[in-house]
Order: sequence, then C-alpha cells, then structure tokens
Amino acid sequence: MSIKAILTDIEGTTSAVSFVFDVLFPYAAKHLPDFVRQNASHADVAEQLDAVRRDSNEAQADVERVVEILLSWIAEDRKATPLKALQGMVWAQGYQAGQLKGHVYPDAVEALQRWHAAGYQLFVYSSGSIQAQKLIFGCSEAGDLTPLFSGYFDTTSGPKREAQSYRNIQRAVGVEADEILFLSDIVEELDAAQSAGMKTCGLAREGGELAGHVTVDSFTGIEPEAF
Repeated sequence: MSIKAILTDIEGTTSAVSFVFDVLFPYAAKHLPDFVRQNASHADVAEQLDAVRRDSNEAQADVERVVEILLSWIAEDRKATPLKALQGMVWAQGYQAGQLKGHVYPDAVEALQRWHAAGYQLFVYSSGSIQAQKLIFGCSEAGDLTPLFSGYFDTTSGPKREAQSYRNIQRAVGVEADEILFLSDIVEELDAAQSAGMKTCGLAREGGELAGHVTVDSFTGIEPEAF
C-alpha cells in the first residue's frame, strides 16, 4: 500500500526545539499577562479563561489568578489546550508585528515542497494549537509555507502519545491508516501512531535511533515511496 499522506510533528522534527523553548515560550511568558488583562472581556479570550478555570478547578478565579495559573503552566510546559490557544493569540501579535519568524529547517522546507509537488497530502500534528502551527509555517524564515498543507491537528484530536488520537486523525484525513506516514522525534508518539496502523519515521537530528522505527537525521533521508 503506497503512502498518500504525510503527517508531521513540528518541535524537534520540522523545527528546532530551541525555537519553541528559547524564543516562543519566553515571548509568551513575557507578553501573555498584559494580553490577558487587556483582552479578558473579548469573547474568544474569555472562553479560554473559563476553560483555565475549569481545568484548574478554580471556578471563581479572577483574571490575576488566571494569569498566575497560566504562567505556572508555561513553566512546567503543560500541554493544556486553553494555554495553547492563548499562547497562539499572543504569538499572532508577535508575528504580525514582525517580532517573530517561524523556524523551519531548510531540509524540511525542501522536502515538504518536493512532496507537495509530487502529490502527497501534507498534514501537521503538534501539541501547539492549530493557530500556532499556521503561524510558524505562515510566517517562517522561508516565507509562507501554509499552501503546502492540507490540514492541521492539535490536542483537540487527543494526546500525542495515545493511539486513539491517530485513529481520529486518520478518519479526518480520509485515507487508510497504512497510507499515512507519521514523522516525529518522540518514540512514544511514533509508537502510538504505529499502534493505530500508520507507517512511521523517526527524526533524530543529533544522531541515534528511535527504537522500533526507521530513523533518519534529516528530511533529506526520507523517501515516502519506500514505506
């Protein structure tokens, strides 16, 4: 069965982990408090603040307490959907102001462009919100890469280390599981995708092996037709 769709992780796969931890997270931590205070009454922001209250079991938390909770979640890198959504809003302002440029490895840019031209459907699955994903690729150092992608998935499809999440994505993509190639630098994510029937390829950019999966050190070494 030949590959028809390629599903890729971002952090550590298409893009440097350091970009997320050394650029995006500090930017969000610095700007999120004032963003929340200034926009707490806006419907889209208020919806996420209510979700923070629910997730933290602090239904009566005022805006300042919600800010404290969000900053603690950033510090512990919690994969909380409302945090990801709010971070995405803050990053959007940064990208639009030209203060942020999305990092995508040149080998990933070249391969994604080549695969798109060859007719593969390309999708993203990241713990960052769909909005944040579109910003990284839409405002990247290589220009706007969003026309390459057919769709985006985040934690609303489920946790990245659970097989059911990949079954949900497979149904949304609309091809058989073994016609999807999933790319990631995390072995537990690859294991989950494999359990759901997908083909897998691990990215180990510093070398090494992701046990149980074909492993390469860059996108240059990935030939979808070989899977």
